[in-house]
Amino acid sequence: MSLSGRTILIGVTGSIAAVETVRLIHALRRKGAEVQPVMSQAACNIIHPDALTYASGRETIVRITGHVEHVKYCGDEGIADLFLIAPCTANTISKIACGIDDTTVTTCATTALGRKMPVVLVPAMHHAMFRHDIVMKNLETLKESGIVIVGPRIEEGKAKIAGNDEIVLWCERLLSGRPLAGKRVLITSGRCEEPVDDVRVLTTRSSGKMGRALAYEAFRLGADVTIIHRDEVIVGRNIHVKSASSMGDAVRAVIEEKVPDIYISAAAISDFAPDYKPGKIPSGSPVSIKLNPLPKLLDLAIGTVPVTIAFKLGESAYIEAEQLLLRGVTMVLGNRPDNLGAEEGHYTIIDSFGQETVDGTKQETALAIFERIIARHL
Repeated sequence: MSLSGRTILIGVTGSIAAVETVRLIHALRRKGAEVQPVMSQAACNIIHPDALTYASGRETIVRITGHVEHVKYCGDEGIADLFLIAPCTANTISKIACGIDDTTVTTCATTALGRKMPVVLVPAMHHAMFRHDIVMKNLETLKESGIVIVGPRIEEGKAKIAGNDEIVLWCERLLSGRPLAGKRVLITSGRCEEPVDDVRVLTTRSSGKMGRALAYEAFRLGADVTIIHRDEVIVGRNIHVKSASSMGDAVRAVIEEKVPDIYISAAAISDFAPDYKPGKIPSGSPVSIKLNPLPKLLDLAIGTVPVTIAFKLGESAYIEAEQLLLRGVTMVLGNRPDNLGAEEGHYTIIDSFGQETVDGTKQETALAIFERIIARHL
């Protein structure tokens, strides 16, 4: 588990989003973290400390006592690895930015900032409060102090707290040691759709799960991530495309903008495009569709991107892998058709150092891929 052996101090302030904290604590603990709650008095008026005690398995801190809890967790020898403030109100943002520590949460924040430990702040409030000029300036001040701000979702006139998955990802990133810090990772993911007529498309069964797992793992490890696909990931840069040609245009544009350090071609990129027929092809009679071969997008990266990873599907994957390695591809993932859309899969990592078999979830496979990249190819 990615947060095993880590202690996270979670500060809860007086936003109605405090009612989501129980679920957030559970999400962190499922990743292996020990979670210690600390609440401001305003937060205690919204959710009872006993709820967080139950969720965390630790007595919630509601006041600083003779045990000097802020030093125990956030001092120079403190036992917390990260201070997460979620939700964080406009009041708490401004107090921390100005060095005011008159609540349990702000006192812990002042101590944590003095220690230079990782701090993550997750705002939640009405949108009018969030976009206040002084609050915006205070958020910039906090960023300059090294605090990570996980921005809210602007919905229904409110700056709603970020989702638990995104918050957990940021915690994982800050505690991973960030071996990919400063590295740019470009990933293509999921299926392409080639129009047959105005109604029908030619596509594959690819779900994009492997590409998303790779994007999240690269983010956890500290990389600057760009993913080109038709879906959405909650971190990094999303570029949305549908067809192989639009995916190729996007890959070309990203490489021309600045060559990434790692390119992973995890998408089921179309090998063929049908002759497009305007309108709708009438049903009820046999139809012949001519399929025209499409260029290989991998060629855009070979010889340009330092580390290039390809996926190859089917029985010929191993033969193709040898050919790709000779052409300059860094690593090839041998894939099986039954991996498409599945939660778990069987893959073979092939590079100049040999082969490695990986069985497990898409996240476990993504971690194995990056561990091999870091160990052998960077």
